[in-house]
Parts: sequence; C-alpha cells; structure tokens
Amino acid sequence: MLQAAPLVLALVGLALYVVLGGADFGAGLWQLLAGRGARGERIREHAHAAMAPVWEANHVWLIFVLVVMWTCYPVAFGSIVSTLAIPLFVAAVGIIFRGTAYALRAGTSRVREQRAVDTAFGIASVLTPFALGTVVGAIADGAVPVGNAAGDLWTSWTGAVPLTIGVMAVALGAYLAAVYLAADAVRRGTPELERAFRARALAAGVLAGALAVAGLLVVRADARSLYDGLVGDALPALVVSGAAGLATLALVWVRRYEAARYSAAVAVAAVVAGWAVAQQPVLLPGLTVSQAAASDDVLVAVLVSVGAGTLVLAPSLALLFTLTLRGRLGYEEDGAPVTPPGPLRALSAARAGLLARVALACLVLTVGFLTLADAGWAHAVGVLTLFAAVVTGFRAALPVDAP
Repeated sequence: MLQAAPLVLALVGLALYVVLGGADFGAGLWQLLAGRGARGERIREHAHAAMAPVWEANHVWLIFVLVVMWTCYPVAFGSIVSTLAIPLFVAAVGIIFRGTAYALRAGTSRVREQRAVDTAFGIASVLTPFALGTVVGAIADGAVPVGNAAGDLWTSWTGAVPLTIGVMAVALGAYLAAVYLAADAVRRGTPELERAFRARALAAGVLAGALAVAGLLVVRADARSLYDGLVGDALPALVVSGAAGLATLALVWVRRYEAARYSAAVAVAAVVAGWAVAQQPVLLPGLTVSQAAASDDVLVAVLVSVGAGTLVLAPSLALLFTLTLRGRLGYEEDGAPVTPPGPLRALSAARAGLLARVALACLVLTVGFLTLADAGWAHAVGVLTLFAAVVTGFRAALPVDAP
C-alpha cells in the first residue's frame, strides 16, 4: 500500500493537470482557429484574458507529478524520460514558447505583431498537449522498456496508440476550454462570445467522444492487455466518463455552463482514472509499482512533504480560482466589481479585519513556539499555528463579498 500511495498522488496531480492545464492549452487552440476580423479578435482576446490569471498556476501540477515520480519511482522515471526524450523536449519547448508569448503579447503595439505572437502561442498550445499525450500513450502501449534509453527514440511514441492519445489530448483540451470560456462569456455579459463558444463546446465534445471510442478500438488492436483492463476493472471509470460527457453536452445545450464545468472535468478525470486502473499493478513492462518504488523512508518523507505542502498550496490556489471565477481578476475595464450594500459590506469588512488580526496573532505564536521554545510539543504547536495563520490570512484576503 505504501509503495502505491505516491503514485496515487501523482495520478491525482496528472488528472488536475489534464483538467486545468488542458483547458489552458485548449484556449490557445481556439485563439489559433479564431480567424481574422473583429469577431476573431474578440474571441482571441476573450480566450487570452480568461486564462491569463491561472495559466502559470496550472503548471504546478505537472511539476508535482514530475517531482513525485523521479523521487519515488526513479528507475521508471529514468526509463521514461530517456526513451521519450523527444516528445518531452517538444512539450518543454512548447511550454516555454507559451510563457514567452504571454509575456510578449502585453508589449505588442501593432496588429501584425500581436497576430504573430498569438500564432506562436496557438501552435505551442497544440504541440504541447499532443507531445504529452504521446508520452502517456507510449507508457500505456508498453513501448517504454526498463533501462536508460532502452527503447527506440522514435518508434516508442509514434505508434498507433501514442498518436491516438496525443490527438485525444488536444481534443479534450479544446472541449474543456470551450465549456469554460462559454461560462466566462456569460459572466462577462457577452452573448456573442457565449454563442460562439457554446457551438465550439458542442462540436468539440462530440469530436472528443468519437475519438475516445476510436481510441478504444485502437487499443484493442495494438495493446490487448490494456484493453482487457479497460473493459474489465476500469469499466466503471469509462462508464462515468461517458455519462459525464453526455451530461456536459446536455448542460451546454441548455446553457447551464457552471454545472457543465464540473461534469466536463469529471469526464476527463475519469479517463485518467480508467487508464490507471487498467494498467495496474504494472508500471512498465516487467516492472510493477512495488518493484519500482524507492525505499520506505523516501516514500514516507515524500508523503509527509506533500501533506504539509498541501496545507500551504491549497488555500493559495483556492483564493486564485475564487477570485478568477468571481471575475475579480481581469476584465476590470468592463465595470466596477459588485459589492454588498452598506451594512453587509461593513460586516464583511469587520470579519476580514478580525481574521487578519487572528492571522497575525497566530504568526506571532508561531515565531515564539518555533524559535524561543525547545520542547518538541512546542514545535508541534508552532507548526499548527503556522498553518492556522496561512488559512486565516488567505481567508481574510478574500473579497469582502465572498461567502
């Protein structure tokens, strides 16, 4: 059980990256396909501005997956990155180009410059998920043998299964992004953009579903053991994914976009869960999870570190996404934020002030217990007060109209 625990955490991180980072990549695809003219410019600007506050945070999950894998399963990690060096290099270059494009776009002064930056950003947004998808497909296909660069640098990720998974990754990102951007368009009060991304969400959802069925047939032909796992132990995950996908299409059709956000995320995350269940306990051909795991001391240290880091990271990401989904980051030019009337605003401000004072008091206690005291129990209390300071501090930083 201990040997599999970090892998479960890595799969959770992978699912979050596919859902959040995938939507980010999909937004870049819609920017690339927006076309010219005023309408295309509005679509590009909407996609760019909606993802700008969160695109960097989304890559936290990729870093998390990489760190957990190379620390807890070093032999498997070394085998994967050495054999699949080419698609991983392409993905890394794509991520760098995307970040550079975000930075350069703010400094463009002419339409031609902005169009060139947006084109580079869009191309990178397609290549990156495709390359990462081929990596997952190569692992699922059993094309990565154990050993340093033991597999072929080209054929390992250019088979039918890896290429199919790469195309699916692009389609799933486009599907997620269209759903999210339609919801953001409703929040902004732009019916033209809402209609545009509603149509894109429906089309991308149908395409992603068709590719999922085609991918299952490809897996049946080229990776029979994985197929048997998918229609065996992993069948409930596939059923959940299909049901959530159909529910998303129905919700988008009736314009219930907020609910569609979550059903779309479930549909995509269930695909990751199904792959994990179908492949277990094998990590690479001839290498099980327990055989690939590092020593128990390393695994325990990683699990403790992840638990402690979550207490700091989770409030930060919760605050970021709360502000983004409430329209408090970006779009300021569309109008002043809505605030509660007099008495309610005063009460909210008083609550924020109280929480800020509690956070400060906890921070003072933290310094005292961790630096002035020597007893072990005092240090434990100091850690708890530090976490309390983080939680209350972030809560105090929330907008005054947040619940």
